[in-house]
Amino acid sequence: LKGFRERFHVPRIQQLPGCDPHNEEECVYMCGNSLGLQPRETKTLVNEELDKWARRGVFGHFDDSPRPWVSIDQTVVAKAADVVGALPKEVAIMNTLTVNLHLLMIPFFQPTAERHKIVIETRSFPSDYYAVCSQLRLHGLEPATSLIEVAPREGEHSIRDDDIIDLIEREGSSIALVMLSGVQFYTGQFFDLPRITAAAHKKGCIAGFDLAHAAGNIALRLHDWDVDFACWCTYKYLNSGPGGIAGAFVHERHSTLTGPRLAGWWGVEPATRFRMDYDTPFQPGVLGLQLSNPPVLQTVSLLASLNLFAEAGMDRLRAKSELLTGYLEMLLDRIGEKHFVVLTPREPARRGCQLSLLFSRNVKTIFLHLEHHGVVCDMREPNVIRIAPAPLYN
Repeated sequence: LKGFRERFHVPRIQQLPGCDPHNEEECVYMCGNSLGLQPRETKTLVNEELDKWARRGVFGHFDDSPRPWVSIDQTVVAKAADVVGALPKEVAIMNTLTVNLHLLMIPFFQPTAERHKIVIETRSFPSDYYAVCSQLRLHGLEPATSLIEVAPREGEHSIRDDDIIDLIEREGSSIALVMLSGVQFYTGQFFDLPRITAAAHKKGCIAGFDLAHAAGNIALRLHDWDVDFACWCTYKYLNSGPGGIAGAFVHERHSTLTGPRLAGWWGVEPATRFRMDYDTPFQPGVLGLQLSNPPVLQTVSLLASLNLFAEAGMDRLRAKSELLTGYLEMLLDRIGEKHFVVLTPREPARRGCQLSLLFSRNVKTIFLHLEHHGVVCDMREPNVIRIAPAPLYN
């Protein structure tokens, strides 16, 4: 996998703010948990579509090129499904992550007087928290009584999977939805999704996950794990570019979605979509939740990266990732815990590539020092630095 680094644009130290303008070495880029690097093919694919627009205008939608715009998402769906361990018909590439989370929760979160609670992890990503709370309020519920936040035990930094299972077993009769991260953005912990899903289903709950930090990072098996729904962004480990298009998954068991949905014309059957009438049936499963035609430039930007994932394979990338992060962990251990504590679980199976370091003081000066020397990572003030050696280009 070593040669894949050459297929990315790696910023040079002289191009980074506050760095030596004469240092032409490539930086050490360990910030794929925030924004992945640009594949070299991205500009080529984007420019091809810009050229088509210039030469063909509206005819680009239905031309005989390999990527007609009307079905542009079909160039990425199967490759994205491979990354998350799904069937192609279970995946849609559309919108952004939080939009997709709302679209999925409309049919999947249907509370009753007895079963009305949502389980999330404490310190979840703010957008997840806002989305869940707003969905509760749409149903006349309040987070104070209908939101359960599962937390680490006192003195611990990560949440024990057993504690999540015990919570579901204990309160499952009142839980409508278990909605956790796949990989926790702050600590880097990978939750045991198959066990959590099985526990949720045993108690009659829906299991859905935000995979923003898991897609392209962990070898996922969403279909085999029987996950009900999931969504993810693609600009982190999937390298689609800032604000890139997102993905959504609905298990084929839910091909006939009942109940309410937020609908748009792109969710109806393609063969009759352009009849422009109001009785065209919706596509099954997640495809029926599409709202509008996908943005072409964002889609081919994602395609450039997914081509690399298809060539490398998630299992090989995951194996390399465990070695890389383990090596980073060994180097950090040599520095010693008097300077920081690693928040991320030590067991490789319980984390992705990210390690989160908790310092005893404000980390801004440390972070700027690293940045000044060409080490690109991520800071969460006041005292956490996240380091993520993504295996495709590290």
